[in-house]
Amino acid sequence: MTMPITAASVALDGNLADAPDAPEAFVPSRGFWGHVGHRLVRDPVAMAAGAIILIVVGIAILSPWITPMDPYRGSMLRRLKPVGDATYWLGSDELGRDMISRLMVGARLSLFMGVTPVLIAFGIGSSIGILAGYVGGWTNTILMRTIDVFFAFPSVLLAIALSGALGAGIFNSIVSLTCVFTPQIARVAESVTTGIRKRDYIDAAKLSGASGLTIMRVQVLGNVIGPIFVYSTSLISVSMILASGLSFLGLGVRPPEPEWGLMLNTLRTAIYVNPMVAALPGLAIFVVSISFNLFSDGLRNAMEIRQ
Repeated sequence: MTMPITAASVALDGNLADAPDAPEAFVPSRGFWGHVGHRLVRDPVAMAAGAIILIVVGIAILSPWITPMDPYRGSMLRRLKPVGDATYWLGSDELGRDMISRLMVGARLSLFMGVTPVLIAFGIGSSIGILAGYVGGWTNTILMRTIDVFFAFPSVLLAIALSGALGAGIFNSIVSLTCVFTPQIARVAESVTTGIRKRDYIDAAKLSGASGLTIMRVQVLGNVIGPIFVYSTSLISVSMILASGLSFLGLGVRPPEPEWGLMLNTLRTAIYVNPMVAALPGLAIFVVSISFNLFSDGLRNAMEIRQ
């Protein structure tokens, strides 16, 4: 009696290649964001930058519980201790306060003032840009010409002018930085939205009877949110530098709050006495800013997938 040949029996004999009816193995598709994540993980520079960002964010969140000393308590007898001191590991500032504790607590304000304006500008700028790019016509002209007014001023000068007019403080600094970044994000959103406005799936959605708001929310937003998000992440490093600059000039955070830009300002007179301690806030700003920049570059490269 002859037994029927099946894929299972042939597989047991090690001759699966000779079985004409053997089913193919199922390989699940990662999808677009799955491919982006896979490519991003294989980028060592982006992963190193992301690890630094996660460490700094973790320190900022846990700083109230892990600081070795009170960041607000000073001692004039222990001012400007050098790096490596037995008590003050990273030295002490001009008022005898522990530098490592102030750097850890200052990460909260520095990250908050760097990320918050970009998040707010991302929401406002994306809405303006998508509306202008999708509707077009006079709506596009009015909105974009208004946005172009802000491009007449350099970002630094515009931030200083707005902060000087509004007054010093965290809230006013966030408002001024949001006004700086919203036009930039709106311009990018308008550009990418205009590029897909005439695509076939947009026309199909219109013919199906979908409203303009629904089309912008479903078809347009899903296709333009990636480039806008990547560009916005690249602005976080600029936002941190501008926020620190405002604090350095006395237009941002007020003493005695530990913020890296303000710490850099108060320690500038000690640069000839203890330059290593005076340079620590600037080093922290540089490392975190360049980490955001490198991670944004890696994310942009990961999203450039050629079909």
